Parts: sequence; C-alpha cells; structure tokens
Amino acid sequence: MANSKHAVIAFLVPIPSILFYLSFLKNQSHQTSSTGSLPPLWAWCYHHPLLLANALFFLNVNVLFWVISQVLSNHWMISLYWTVIPVMLVHYYKAHPLAEYNWWRSIIAILMTWVWSLRIVHNYFRRENWQWSAREDWRFTNMTSQYGKHWWWASFFAIYLSQQVFLFGLCLPMYVIHSVNVPLNIWDIIAIMVSVSGVAIAYFADTQLYKFTSKNNKLKELGEPVVLILDKGLWRYSRHPNYFGEQLWWWGLAIFAWNLGHGWTSVGDFLNTVCLAYVTKLVEQRMLKQDYRAEAYRQYQKTTSVWIPWFKSSPIEGKDKKP
Repeated sequence: MANSKHAVIAFLVPIPSILFYLSFLKNQSHQTSSTGSLPPLWAWCYHHPLLLANALFFLNVNVLFWVISQVLSNHWMISLYWTVIPVMLVHYYKAHPLAEYNWWRSIIAILMTWVWSLRIVHNYFRRENWQWSAREDWRFTNMTSQYGKHWWWASFFAIYLSQQVFLFGLCLPMYVIHSVNVPLNIWDIIAIMVSVSGVAIAYFADTQLYKFTSKNNKLKELGEPVVLILDKGLWRYSRHPNYFGEQLWWWGLAIFAWNLGHGWTSVGDFLNTVCLAYVTKLVEQRMLKQDYRAEAYRQYQKTTSVWIPWFKSSPIEGKDKKP
C-alpha cells in the first residue's frame, strides 16, 4: 500500500509545473497571433526562459518536495527526480518560444538524455528492489544526525536548494543547444562519443556492482563468507568507474556548449566534479569504517586508480597512481 501511495505521489508532484508551462505556451501562441502582445506574466515568461525554469524548480521541487519530505520524514524523492529533471529541462528548452537550434543536434541531445535517464532510473529501482521510497540517500541520513533538531529547516538548503544549483548548472549546455542554430561539425561528433561512452561505462559499472552486491547478500543468507572487494571488470581498473562514466556524460554535454561558443557553461560540470570528488572521499571513508574489509580496501586503494581507469600498480607504486 505504501509503495503504491509513494508511486502516485511521484507521478503527481511535477504536474503543477507542467500545467503552468503548457498554459504559458498556449497563451503565448494565442495572444501573439491575435493581439501581438502578452500580459505581464506571460511576457516575463517569454523573455526569461532560464529564470522561469529556475522559478518553477524552486516552487515545485525545492518547496513542494521539501514539504512532502517533512510529511513523510524521508527525502527519497529528490534522488529519483535527479534522474528525471534533466529530461524535463531539455524538453522545456526545446519547446520555449525563443528556442533556436539545429534540428539534428537537438534530437541527438534529447535522445541521449533519455537514454541517460532511463539507465539511472533502471539502476535506482534495481538497487531498491523495485520499491518506491525504499530508503533515502545514506548521505542525507548522516546529515540528519549531524544537524539534529535543526535538520527540518536545514534540509531545505542542504538538499533541495543545493540540488537546484547543481542540476541547472549541469543542464546549461541543454539551454545552449537550443539557443544556437549552426550546422553540426566534428566537435559534435566528439561530444556524442564522450557522452555515449560515459553512459555505457556507468551502465556496465553499476551492473557489475549490482551483481557483486546481490552475490554477497546471498552469501550472507547462506552464512558463508562474503567477497570483500569488487575488483573485477571495470572495477579492476578504477575504484569508482560509475562516477567516471557519469562525469564523462556531463563533460560530453559541455563539449556541445563549448563548440557553440558558450564554454562558460562548463562551470556546472566543474562544480559537479568537485562535489563528486568529495562524495568519493565520503564513500571510501565509509568503506574503511567496515572493519571486516578495511585492510582489503586499503590494499585496493594502493593498487587501483580512483576514477580514471588505469592498469594496476604494485602496492609500493600505489602513491603514484593516476587520480
């Protein structure tokens, strides 16, 4: 029953923004064709596509999601919508009346974003045993204890407002793609190759991690020793190949924007990379706190690259391995 309730909430929660935007598009088209002018609200929406998108995100995600999280005492929904919002944004930018773009570049960006989103949605539900709101991100749970009685209001800034900064920063290249109309060139091909490679690497890395976790869970049920470290497949060459693949995806989109003369939009990718470096540190600290595998993981750290896949080094050479 709870699973169905949370599924309904997840499907209904973006409706206010969707209805408002569709209303704007309808009124903009009607008013422009009939009178040639727009009421103040629709005129503002017309002239400020980025501000409108941020306003909708603030009200519908930051405020509404936060209120729902207080009612449910769980911040699970923002993790799921991290995988959906970029799809909504790329369609938002394409549909805006001021949009100007190369048709092929737009279609390629939209299709790739859908593939990226479906991959992460699949991995999310597979990891959660196909349950809605099975658990919230462990980092949010840790922050709950850190902030104590102040968490109810601090979570608005630590989780929701920060997500807006990161998601809009990362998705700025989608806005650029739908703001500049020039023919495709070799840099578009490079951007596609980088992005698609990132999605593929992240998919195989997450699948290998899922199989490893599932195998260990079965071994625990049988009362047998678990496998301490995943060092097969992509994980043999990188301690976090899934993070590396995710970075490739976003930096591939940044190449699109750089090629269109808006390299400044890579600031979102830079911030996300810095954030993911910090998350990597937290994940590894968490691994080392597990006494039964701490020593094995230390050896793994000494011989295996952090992000960029690279050949194994000896424990003595570990200090010089690639980041």
